[in-house]
Amino acid sequence: MADHIPLYPVRGAAAAAAAAASHKRAAYYSVAGPGPGADRRGRYQLEDESAHLDEMPLMMSEEAFENDESDYHTLPRARITRRKRGLEWFVCGGWKFLCASCCDWLISVCQRKKELKARTVWLGCPEKCEEKHPRNSIKNQKYNVFTFIPGVLYEQFKFFLNLYFLVVSCSQFVPALKIGYLYTYWAPLGFVLAVTITREAIDEFRRFQRDKEMNSQLYSKLTVRGKVQVKSSDIQVGDLIIVEKNQRIPSDMVFLRTSEKAGSCFIRTDQLDGETDWKLKVAVSCTQRLPALGDLFSIRAYVYAQKPQLDIHSFEGTFTRVGLLDLELNQLTKALFLALVVLSVVMVTLQGFAGPWYRNLFRFLLLFSYIIPISLRVNLDMGKAAYGWMIMKDENIPGTVVRTSTIPEELGRLVYLLTDKTGTLTQNEMIFKRLHLGTVSYGTDTMDEIQNHVLNSYSQVYPPAGSNNPSSAPLRRTQSSTPKVRKSVSSRIHEAVKAIALCHNVTPVYEARAGITEETEFAEADQDFSDENRTYQASSPDEVALVRWTESVGLTLISRDLTSVQLKTPGGQVLTYCILQVFPFTSESKRMGIIVRDESTAEITFYMKGADVAMSTIVQYNDWLEEECGNMAREGLRTLVVAKRTLTEEQYQDFESRYSQAKLSIHDRTLKVAAVVESLEREMELLCLTGVEDQLQADVRPTLEMLRNAGIKIWMLTGDKLETATCIAKSSHLVSRTQDIHVFRPVTSRGEAHLELNAFRRKHDCALVISGDSLEVCLKYYEHEFVELACQCPAVVCCRCSPTQKAHIVTLLRQHTGRRTCAIGDGGNDVSMIQAADCGIGIEGKEGKQASLAADFSITQFRHIGRLLMVHGRNSYKRSAALGQFVMHRGLIISTMQAVFSSVFYFASVPLYQGFLMVGYATIYTMFPVFSLVLDQDVKPEMAMLYPELYKDLTKGRSLSFKTFLIWVLISIYQGGILMYGALVLFESEFVHVVAISFTALVLTELLMVALTIRTWHWLMVVAELLSLGCYVASLAFLNEYFGIGRVSFGAFLDVAFITTMTFLWKVSAITVVSCLPLYVLKYLKRKLSPPSYSKLSS
Repeated sequence: MADHIPLYPVRGAAAAAAAAASHKRAAYYSVAGPGPGADRRGRYQLEDESAHLDEMPLMMSEEAFENDESDYHTLPRARITRRKRGLEWFVCGGWKFLCASCCDWLISVCQRKKELKARTVWLGCPEKCEEKHPRNSIKNQKYNVFTFIPGVLYEQFKFFLNLYFLVVSCSQFVPALKIGYLYTYWAPLGFVLAVTITREAIDEFRRFQRDKEMNSQLYSKLTVRGKVQVKSSDIQVGDLIIVEKNQRIPSDMVFLRTSEKAGSCFIRTDQLDGETDWKLKVAVSCTQRLPALGDLFSIRAYVYAQKPQLDIHSFEGTFTRVGLLDLELNQLTKALFLALVVLSVVMVTLQGFAGPWYRNLFRFLLLFSYIIPISLRVNLDMGKAAYGWMIMKDENIPGTVVRTSTIPEELGRLVYLLTDKTGTLTQNEMIFKRLHLGTVSYGTDTMDEIQNHVLNSYSQVYPPAGSNNPSSAPLRRTQSSTPKVRKSVSSRIHEAVKAIALCHNVTPVYEARAGITEETEFAEADQDFSDENRTYQASSPDEVALVRWTESVGLTLISRDLTSVQLKTPGGQVLTYCILQVFPFTSESKRMGIIVRDESTAEITFYMKGADVAMSTIVQYNDWLEEECGNMAREGLRTLVVAKRTLTEEQYQDFESRYSQAKLSIHDRTLKVAAVVESLEREMELLCLTGVEDQLQADVRPTLEMLRNAGIKIWMLTGDKLETATCIAKSSHLVSRTQDIHVFRPVTSRGEAHLELNAFRRKHDCALVISGDSLEVCLKYYEHEFVELACQCPAVVCCRCSPTQKAHIVTLLRQHTGRRTCAIGDGGNDVSMIQAADCGIGIEGKEGKQASLAADFSITQFRHIGRLLMVHGRNSYKRSAALGQFVMHRGLIISTMQAVFSSVFYFASVPLYQGFLMVGYATIYTMFPVFSLVLDQDVKPEMAMLYPELYKDLTKGRSLSFKTFLIWVLISIYQGGILMYGALVLFESEFVHVVAISFTALVLTELLMVALTIRTWHWLMVVAELLSLGCYVASLAFLNEYFGIGRVSFGAFLDVAFITTMTFLWKVSAITVVSCLPLYVLKYLKRKLSPPSYSKLSS
């Protein structure tokens, strides 16, 4: 008979036999689903009477702030506009609403999802599952075999540039519109698509390899016949999986059994919430009590699991990014298309609309189509691939991986950096730094003094020989019973260290001996209890740091269970304390306490530690606690106040009676229990103040300072508590020492949010610290106002943030500011934030690879972000801007020459250059020198790192703007006109030479313009210039038939002897000098009269 066992899924439980739950494994590379706020109603929708208030205007004067009692009760109601009906509604936008509704309905029908429902999962019997479940595999790929080609083509032709050339190329199949060979148009388009498809295929294959590596990890599966090894992707719903120590959880699981006798297990949830501390979980009691693992099959149990819920485990879909530079260039190509149409219309108008003018119009559109360069996309894509390769080969940032090769230039445009705390800025490794006793303070360099005091105090109480000293108990009782007598420093240190060693929730854990792998009932006998084999596990890394420190000074925690604690003194004696009560830490109380009885003396002591704000009213009066807490906080240390109170047996029995009665009460149980505990928290003896430092990642402080100097505003989004986040913000110098911190008070209503925002508006140049709950309220009622105020802060810290909130904040910054955002994190809880940002950076660290797999760029240390942005971001953006504009210049100049040629010959729609010349011009004659711009740099890497202020100019987007675009257009018009008119003026009687002269001057001009654009020469640039020039000279000699002007119309060919004469050389040289020399002069004058900021440094 099957027992009905209520089992509750433990998300990410470790080190036990577990049943895989019916939940698809969360994809690492994905987009977070909608969060709790996704269903939130519109800000202007009138929900109830309290929502009838209009959006309250925030304080504009001091008077408005003073009248804070009723300022939100007297505001006018929201105006409700009259709803249009009938034809008026349809004409004024109703048709858009109807079309959108129809499209949404069609999409919902096509993408209708399977209804989620509760499931019954039989233990160890996947075949009994009533429904088919998806495979337990990670899939970060964007395409499959069937969608690859259509998907890539869609991604390319959604850009106006490529779509335009597809239409132009297709028009050549119409005889009346054909103006050249098909390869003139189809060869460049095919080359562009081939490069794009190849790049996407390589990226897709790399994603496939990463997925395969993760899906191929082996796990032990428990079957009726014993243990077998299975791949992670082959785990099925209902399988019993044995997870070993330090092994990642392969799927959602239910915690059934562990090798520890009590059924407890410490797990880490770093891939879910970013916390690397250990959390205690307990196995299901009925399965834990089974004699052996094999009995899990004999009980015929099943799990009834609720339907899948929306939480941080759930990720769905893929994400494709497009950089800002691509969008800017797309806008410029639309402007070029408009110029193309205008120019074609002008030419047809000057013809007088004679004959079939519409056909001539289309032919002119084709003739001038080089205004929009098809090679722009392929040059940029190849450039981005080169930038990615340079980033990954940079020895100064080893291990950096470019996972998205389409947006490296985004690294040079960032204004907001949103970072996680744990594992990103910090190592989440706590180090004990300071012990303050009121009159004396001990730091890391004086810990040996504490060790000596502890050794002396215990050697007096417990003789080194280990014999029982009958006077030891009375001595200790005398000390504790006369608190008003001033104690010696040694005794105060002894009490403080003992309190720290006892007041915690830390459990020492010992490894099993080598070779012991099977589960036996004598598991504890197989453990090694030596000091070298002991590790500490607790829910807070702070507590582990404190216990490790007490061990370092001589008082060691060697055992802990639910009823007792054992400490070992420096002399080797074991002290046993009985645990009477434990009061765990909560975010509300901000403190934890423990009542213990010393078994050797029967002395009962109540120890308590907590935050200074909670403990300052509990301890006896003192004049140093507040000041020293402030001093430690300014150093970035996390402080804890430790106190004690000695209880008599009668006092404790009275407390226990009242405490038990309060716990049994039906009404207001929590309040009554708290009241009883607070009766003990009075006039406690202040023992010490401790300072613990969360170890920062290497070079975090200089890196954050560099980013601040670069004009980047840094927001820290963390799930940690407010006090911890504030400490890290100070210690990491996220908030400079000169800046104030405004802690946003907790708000729960619209009125509270309004008043607190008014108070915040009065602050100037101060960092903001706000909790996730308060943030949610502010965004609900005052989204625009809050974001506007927060963006003015030099730094913002959001604590207790859920992954959904992190992503929401990133989205708000993008929408409200229009600036580029970057998110950086290292845990699975950062994935949604990383993918919501314009640029995502993942750190591959202790919290797994989820963030790094989902990010655009993966780094190994936070400090690498400095070079990634200052050097590679700058170079990528500057190079892409120069490359894009030069490619457009290359198309504009030849289109200008075509326009001049057509206007001279009575506006005839005849091509100036035929087939191969047009293809060769954009490829072998100019491609290598133009593409060599990807090696150019305006500032040396060392200089860019030394002067991060140079980065500020990049965020303004001045390297690629309509101003710079218009400058290049004017240059193109000037040079194209000079080249064509010069060739026509100097053609003499041999008109056929105009093509050779003008085309040669054109190629030379392009090579000289590349040289003019380059700021730092590289040997490959020289090779590219010489190679292109050599290819052109060779083609003049061997491909002379292509240099006839309009072969179809004139049939003229180039005289090979003519190109070797002095006449040809001086005419070409003269035209080239006239087209380029003025630009060189203007560039020289500009650098002298108005030099750029970087030129002062490079000189």
